[in-house]
Amino acid sequence: MNVTVKQIDGLTFAGLGETRHWMVMDGEEQFGGLEGASRPMELFLMALGGCTGMDVASILQKMRVKLDDFEITIDADQAEDHPKVFTKIHLEYRFFGKKIDSEKVEKAIELSQERYCPVTAMLRQATKIHHSYKINPSRD
Repeated sequence: MNVTVKQIDGLTFAGLGETRHWMVMDGEEQFGGLEGASRPMELFLMALGGCTGMDVASILQKMRVKLDDFEITIDADQAEDHPKVFTKIHLEYRFFGKKIDSEKVEKAIELSQERYCPVTAMLRQATKIHHSYKINPSRD
């Protein structure tokens, strides 16, 4: 896998991967950024959510579990001192729909966390990752 990251202006950078899609990153204004895009550490968490989310959605689809909606919220603690790495990450999977089988949900999450998601596997080598889930009958 190859990517190129190019400085646009100040702390604004754009990355281009093999998929040929650009991703813009930016920093805080006080450090020379324009505050016009996500920060690299936010992208780490988004990548984690996207990776495990795609796994779980795909597995549940194969299990014929019908979801009305699905989201993951991710909270991460960072070290106080530089390089301010993540010290703890918590994912909360939120499922919406009727008659969602909790055993299938647990199995899908477990497969993603323990077997399929490479982002989880990489981050787990550096920090603790915990997860929980909630099943809601509707999106209120």
